[in-house]
Amino acid sequence: MSHLTLAVRDSSTMLRRNLLHARRYPSMTLNLLLTPVMLLLLFVYIFGDTMSAGIGGGADRSQYVAYLVPGILLMTIGSTTIGTAVSVSNDMTEGIIARFRTMAIHRGSVIIGHVIGSVLQSVISVVVVGAVAVAIGFRSTDANLVEWLAAFGLLVLFATALTWIAVGMGLVSPNAEAAGNNAMPLIFLPLISSAFVPVDAIPGWFRPIAEYQPFTPAIETLRGLLLGTEIGRNGWLAVAWCLGLAVVGYAWSKSVFNRDPK
Repeated sequence: MSHLTLAVRDSSTMLRRNLLHARRYPSMTLNLLLTPVMLLLLFVYIFGDTMSAGIGGGADRSQYVAYLVPGILLMTIGSTTIGTAVSVSNDMTEGIIARFRTMAIHRGSVIIGHVIGSVLQSVISVVVVGAVAVAIGFRSTDANLVEWLAAFGLLVLFATALTWIAVGMGLVSPNAEAAGNNAMPLIFLPLISSAFVPVDAIPGWFRPIAEYQPFTPAIETLRGLLLGTEIGRNGWLAVAWCLGLAVVGYAWSKSVFNRDPK
């Protein structure tokens, strides 16, 4: 059996293992999914009129729904990957990895299974949150099929990048609680991006943090694809951030996972 065939077979087995765990213990996925759904409902129904006036649309809740949803979808991905960090940390601390190291399986298949499983869970979570958004009034009438496919591709690419970072955080964390805490920036960063208000509305001393981070260009690109707003340089910045984070996360995760256990 070739090295590639062995890697694909073992990675598929690990993917199936992770999906079975997610199905048998759905509480963490549901808890992480609850955060973006609650923020979506909170900002639409409690702050919607006020926030829509702040983005120049007058007191129009429906307009703010359209503005808010792209940011919430990317926040959903960040929230889902926290579960990945916790799951990886559990594997590293509960002894199963030590057992895998003694078996004739592809060494990297364990983390590859985590990554693919997390990306699939992120996509499902985005679909669920997107369905809630449609139910409360979100519409994307200007997007054609190509733009929808590009938006989906961006979400998958972003999920892959954040998942590799989350895997690295899980590998270096001493326990599941620490892994969850270390991964919290993945859900906090959207709160200081253009997800809720335009960057221009953020105070000047705080604006560089919102502008020069991965979520803002990705959010603006998603808005452009779904709502027809100007994308500008945000498109290539979003792709560059995704590729850069994926490469860094992959190299970091591989380096930590391949270390001989003490």
